[in-house]
Amino acid sequence: MTVFHPVAYFFGGAFLANAVPHFTSGVMGRRFPTPFANPPGRGLSSPTANVLWGALNIAIGYLLASCVGDFQPSALGDTGSLGLGALLMGLFLARHFGGLHEDQAQGRS
Repeated sequence: MTVFHPVAYFFGGAFLANAVPHFTSGVMGRRFPTPFANPPGRGLSSPTANVLWGALNIAIGYLLASCVGDFQPSALGDTGSLGLGALLMGLFLARHFGGLHEDQAQGRS
């Protein structure tokens, strides 16, 4: 295993975590920010755009975790890298989207 493999697993976890709010909002029929909104990452995109963006993130995360190296779910280094990427992305998303929802509740964009 090269040093590149844990990095790929880390980003795979980040992409998989990023897929969750987008895909979930989309299938619930809710608008949610995507990079394609106006302004990017702050404005709201359609549920369809969110399902597509979430699906793309799932595909990228899957490819990074399954096609780079030999990902072993029982290997602490592999799952730790994937989990750390998911955790850090989750914390980032919580702060980012939490701030957006607070701004929207207070009437700021």
